[in-house]
Amino acid sequence: MRGAKPYLIVSGSSPVREPLDPPDWLSEDAVAEWNRVAPILIDERRTLTVTDIASLVNYCVAIGQAAEASRIITAEGMTYQSKTGPKKHPAVAIRSDAMTQARLLAGELGLTPVSRSRPAARSDTGQGMGPGLFDMEF
Repeated sequence: MRGAKPYLIVSGSSPVREPLDPPDWLSEDAVAEWNRVAPILIDERRTLTVTDIASLVNYCVAIGQAAEASRIITAEGMTYQSKTGPKKHPAVAIRSDAMTQARLLAGELGLTPVSRSRPAARSDTGQGMGPGLFDMEF
């Protein structure tokens, strides 16, 4: 089915219809993720709106940070020796935080299997939605 699916793009939003260039300041890893994901959201699924661009940028930054931290951990190890004994390398916490952010943002953008399996959050026609809070009897 071609075109924007009415239950995926909320009315009043501005869907992105043309390819977007990544911001110049993104790292190489973040640009690679942008080039992998942006076409899926824009051309294939047609779910990216202008207001979602910041979330896409943040997702790509998080992926880039996780990749960079992983390279540091591979080169230097997960621990280092301090005066008081072995300590966790700071890159371990950086990678963990970046992976958490990437996972949360991926869910927001519909990039995880779970987020894709959920019914549309909002539907003007009611397609794909179960009873809402105000439709339920208590």
